[in-house]
Parts: sequence; C-alpha cells; structure tokens
Amino acid sequence: MGGSLSAVSEKSIHEFTVKDSSGKEVDLSIYQGKVLLVVNVASKCGFTESNYTQLTELYQRYKDQGFVILAFPCNQFMYQEPGTSQDAHAFACTRFKAEYPVFQKVCVNGQNAAPVYKFLKSKKPTFFGTRIKWNFTKFLVGKDGQVIDRYGLTVPPLSIEKDIIKALGEAGDDVPSIEPLM
Repeated sequence: MGGSLSAVSEKSIHEFTVKDSSGKEVDLSIYQGKVLLVVNVASKCGFTESNYTQLTELYQRYKDQGFVILAFPCNQFMYQEPGTSQDAHAFACTRFKAEYPVFQKVCVNGQNAAPVYKFLKSKKPTFFGTRIKWNFTKFLVGKDGQVIDRYGLTVPPLSIEKDIIKALGEAGDDVPSIEPLM
C-alpha cells in the first residue's frame, strides 16, 4: 500500500551526489550547514502556481540566513513534467524567478527512485508508508543533513515558514531574529 523502506546506508543528505538540469554532478555536501527544503516539482500541476510562487517567496526571504530550496522535477504523477530537465529549469526560472537549484528530472517512487529520495522517504515515512503521493511533497532538512519533517502537497510552502525559521536558528548559530511575514 504505502511503499517499502528499502535499505539506505547513507546517514545524511550531504552524502549524495545528484545531477543539475544540465547533467553536471552536484555533491550535496556543498549544502552542509544550510537548511534545505527538498521538493519534487512539476510545471503542469494544479498546485504549480501556488507552490512555485510561495517557494520563490520563501527563498527570497531566507536565502541570506542559510536557506536553500532544492527542486527536483518529476514526471511520475500524470505526466505533469513532460519536457526535459532544462525545460523544467527554464520554466521555474523564467515564470517564477526561481534562483534556487533546479536539478535533473528524477523518479521519486518505485525501483528507479533517485537514491536521495529513497533516503528522504526512509527518514520520514507517513502513516501510509514511504510512497510520495503527488507533486510538491516537501522535505525540510536541517543543517546537519537530517530530515526534520515531511509535508504533503496540500501544505502550502508559506505554512511551514515557522519550521524553517526554527531550523535556521538551531545548532547554536548566531541567526538574526526573524519574524514571519505572514
């Protein structure tokens, strides 16, 4: 029903290498010390407009405090990301002014799921298992590379702003006091 917890040997998101939208390898250890929001995105989903708009807003607010969004286009849900990885990147950057990384298209479920998604899902399964149900599932990852929480597609990005602020202030860092703009 919900997907199985396959064995994942990695202990942190920082142990993974993924590919950017051009196919170049990116070692996620470059994000050590940053708070990450990892999102499977799609350009033709009913949730696209609100999610991309709010993701861009959150990134603009908190990028200078060490917050990064990692967007992974995915075509597994009713083929709602039909183009190439470069098309998905251009869409996010042109239409929604995304300045955060948009990576190569990935599978988030099944045997061909990207290893980074196997890791994320294994760390925060839901009541129904590990399977991602739809586009715009979000994983909040702390500065240490550990998954803090998982949010489904119906959770708007701005509604998790307080969790992001809390994560930015953890680990004893001197983060300026940030008040949500909501």
